[in-house]
Amino acid sequence: MKAFSLVILGLALFSGCATQKLPEYKHKSLMIQALTPKTLVHVTYLNTNQWGRVPCNGMIYCNNGEAVVFDTPPHDSVSVQLIDWIENKLKAKVKAIVVNHFHGDCLGGLKAFHQRGISSYANQMTIDLAKANGYTVPQNGFEGVLNLKIGGELVENRYFGEGHTKDNIVSYVPSEQVLFGGCMLKESNAGKGNLADANVGDWPKTVAKVKAQYPDVRFVIPGHGKSGGKELLDYTMELFKALEE
Repeated sequence: MKAFSLVILGLALFSGCATQKLPEYKHKSLMIQALTPKTLVHVTYLNTNQWGRVPCNGMIYCNNGEAVVFDTPPHDSVSVQLIDWIENKLKAKVKAIVVNHFHGDCLGGLKAFHQRGISSYANQMTIDLAKANGYTVPQNGFEGVLNLKIGGELVENRYFGEGHTKDNIVSYVPSEQVLFGGCMLKESNAGKGNLADANVGDWPKTVAKVKAQYPDVRFVIPGHGKSGGKELLDYTMELFKALEE
């Protein structure tokens, strides 16, 4: 019985992204924080003229030795750092990178993923806008819904409508009840942020559709700031409804 227990322990230690506590990482250019047993938030930084040095959130989902990353760091050098950490610390192969929308805080470091042979996915509108704006272009486009299997579990990526940008999507991991909303969703008490490409009139309506689609969500990751729960959906809707009044 003792020998059997040791075998089970060994399997747990050497299977990538097992249910034991996930490692975390802190560096001046990259922070990685565990959110659930199989999801993490990666935080990188974008220098802007208007808001200074802005922390930008992305997500990692890791399951059975495979991982998917949602949004790249703003720079290729930090993307390399992120990919290396996932491979070395999570012992997982990065199977895909999903881009939330066409801004630089979502795909600025995409070239590094392509150089490592990692497939990239985005809304077809994101691909078109990336081309028009001279960014590295995601490889695989979709319209409506894209389902990916990571380690045998489903990850859903869905377009609901315009908000922060015309192309913004959300990504949901049903098994973890985690929603990555990107810049369409705001942290509690946040301001309105960058509205240069926004559709303010549709924004709260789009978020309402997201909330209706995922009634079981427990964890919500915004594009910037602290993660929370369903209250971030409600806060975002109220914030932009106020602009209509």
